[in-house]
Amino acid sequence: MAQRTHLGDADCSIAQALDVVGDWWTLLVVRDAARGVHRFEEFQRELGVSRKVLTERLKLLVEAGVLTREPYQERPVRHEYRLTPRGRGLLPVLVALQDWGDTWVLGEGEMTATAEESSREAARVHALLGTRVPELLLPDRFGEPRDPVADTPFTVLYCFPGAYARAESYPPGWAGIPGAKGCTLESCTFRDQLAEFTAAGATVQGVSTQRPDEQREFAEAERLRFPLLSDAGLALTSALRLPTFRAGGVSRLKRLTLVLDRDRTVREVIYPITDIEAGVRTALEAVRGAP
Repeated sequence: MAQRTHLGDADCSIAQALDVVGDWWTLLVVRDAARGVHRFEEFQRELGVSRKVLTERLKLLVEAGVLTREPYQERPVRHEYRLTPRGRGLLPVLVALQDWGDTWVLGEGEMTATAEESSREAARVHALLGTRVPELLLPDRFGEPRDPVADTPFTVLYCFPGAYARAESYPPGWAGIPGAKGCTLESCTFRDQLAEFTAAGATVQGVSTQRPDEQREFAEAERLRFPLLSDAGLALTSALRLPTFRAGGVSRLKRLTLVLDRDRTVREVIYPITDIEAGVRTALEAVRGAP
């Protein structure tokens, strides 16, 4: 086992947290576990790290209660590594790091709810094409757990920054954030064309990082007839590395739409969305044109 330097500030929670996750391989293991990677060989393939280093990092995270080690095969005995509640508590840290990287490393330091089509952030999102959404559950607006992938031939999953029933509920300066406005228009456009999506074999579901009660109030005010899902815990955001921005003290999803098939595979990525009504039309065309 490699020698670790323990930080001596016992009263500083930052120092104590870094004693667990202050190594870049460690956070990347957590990132990949959130994406649905669970087995040693999968981690090694995704990270390109040596077996020795990976063994050390997995042992550290299990000892720290971030990962749990569960057998999935008896002969020979093999184990999977899954995030514990303590590990899932690190998801906001990962999202904050990604947001900072998108804004200050890959971007120009400006807060925005969208991206340039030629940006590396947009390229990362479009790289989701052909990947599978890991199995997870998100609370709907009534607090009931629901799979973001419906049991229909297709799911149109549109991600939006935030929509509220009352104007005073929006964070200060919301209208001035590029790409933030338009969530009500987007949801109502999907509402008005819901019959066409249903006829094409698609379930429409919206997702934001708002609380379920906020989504419920909005859905009732706008008479939405499809589910809204809350990713307040950032499980889906972390699993797919979806782009975010921060407003009102909350990490918000940037506006994008994914078309998924019943096998959880991403068939279409629509991002960035600069024309909301055109984005809805593109999603409908993608469903109608899919085999």
